[in-house]
Amino acid sequence: MNMQLVEYFDVIVMGGGPAGAAAAAVLAEKGHRVVVLEREKFPRYHIGESLLPFTFHPLQRLGMVEKMRASCFVKKYSVQFVSASGKASQPFYFFSRYEQEVAQTWQVTRADFDLMLLNNAREKGAVVHELCSVRELLRESGRVVGVVAQSAQGETREFRAPMTIDCTGRDAFSALRNGWRKGDPLLNKVAVWTYYKGAKRDEGIDAGGTTVAFVPEKGWFWYIPLHNDIISVGVVAEGKYLTREGIKDPRTMFEREIEQNAWIKSHLSSGQSLGNYYVTGEYSYHSEYCAEDGLVLAGDAFCFLDPVFSSGVLLALKAGVMAADAVHEALLAGDVSAARFAEYGTFLRQGIENMRKLVYAFYNENFSFRAVTDKYPELANDIVDCLSGDVNKDFSKLFAAVAEFAEVPEVLPYGHPKSKLESTAVAA
Repeated sequence: MNMQLVEYFDVIVMGGGPAGAAAAAVLAEKGHRVVVLEREKFPRYHIGESLLPFTFHPLQRLGMVEKMRASCFVKKYSVQFVSASGKASQPFYFFSRYEQEVAQTWQVTRADFDLMLLNNAREKGAVVHELCSVRELLRESGRVVGVVAQSAQGETREFRAPMTIDCTGRDAFSALRNGWRKGDPLLNKVAVWTYYKGAKRDEGIDAGGTTVAFVPEKGWFWYIPLHNDIISVGVVAEGKYLTREGIKDPRTMFEREIEQNAWIKSHLSSGQSLGNYYVTGEYSYHSEYCAEDGLVLAGDAFCFLDPVFSSGVLLALKAGVMAADAVHEALLAGDVSAARFAEYGTFLRQGIENMRKLVYAFYNENFSFRAVTDKYPELANDIVDCLSGDVNKDFSKLFAAVAEFAEVPEVLPYGHPKSKLESTAVAA
């Protein structure tokens, strides 16, 4: 391999999405030499546009709140649910539970939002290389010591650092190459989506609310108002449901499902599709490990659950900040062993498992949030907190109640650091 250049840093961040940009910003602000290697050129398209209220805290930590307030992003105050018959619930307003700074969040176009985050990392001192694809992890004496990357022009470069943070999103670079990526036992949905211009919005404070509209067999639409009179709208369901009658064309699937919910049909009737239809499936997965010596995983590179409760960006930002703090302490201690990230992995998995239990319940035909709160009204705030992103709490009473209506999944045995013993056993 013809190496053209070797560069040395304190931390290498693989991927410039929300997790990577957050980690890079925090570490650069602490004075570390950080490089971000991003294979694409920003701005670039990405799905996942609805922010949860508790994204406020990582955004505040990153110094992004005022930038968000000055942006053109649509303000989001609420979420509502629409039955398969087309009947809409009363919107739930976040300010009925939280202080105003948390209660108002945003509907974002990810191309713009992610660029803002990456530029924020640049402003804090991180070096960013776009159109730079990581090809392999470098290991010495069983520890990750850097990466080999390639530019768009084909130039091969070696980057070395005591710590590498994998924020490669759904590509999950380390988890896939190390055999750590595990599918979720039951979450294997398919999503089909597009964008409409000129479609109907609710009025006033409800104009920016997220709507979840049901279709048969526990399928559902998202309906997310964006700026420039654009609506992001998609349908999620089991693959066998969406492909029934042998239909495989995304547009045909989508247009057929519009007829399954009167609210969606009415709201889209005044708009026009912008023409592109997207599809993805089997997107729920977990990494068996959160770290090995010299390497830690964050964001979608660590886990992605399901789009139903819009948890992806929150978990990515939260993980990016937490990983950065843990890496900072590791560098100060001169100890970048995997074991240092045990608390990080445990804390992340706690929040993921809490959200995962609600996702499982949501897809169970015998479950409804109303049924739980009718029987146990004192648990309404627990449901709201988990769905708003306040996921690292003791929800044992809530899930005991949920278990009366739907099976609550066992905690998955994933997310711990890879031990020396496990590494030795694999090598043998």
